[in-house]
Amino acid sequence: MSYDPGALNTALAAAVGDDSALIADLHVAFMESALRQVDLLERARCDANWELAAWRLKGLAASFGLTGLMALAEEAVRSAPGDPRILRQLRAALANLEQG
Repeated sequence: MSYDPGALNTALAAAVGDDSALIADLHVAFMESALRQVDLLERARCDANWELAAWRLKGLAASFGLTGLMALAEEAVRSAPGDPRILRQLRAALANLEQG
């Protein structure tokens, strides 16, 4: 699954126009929120906490049309809490988005 870091910036530009400072601020806010949800996934010890963080991440990704990240978050919902494979994939996807 590939992740286009430009997709996030494109979605932000569509929402706020060509204000590069605002786009940069929103990009930072998106990344902080997404990383917070992945951190909650990493610390989740029960199904409910795991699923809640995964659904929040999926919703955040959906808000910006990031279908690859949405699919990973959906896969996380169906995975066991603490699944190291999905956590690695989520971290890698966010690292790729951070570069955009």
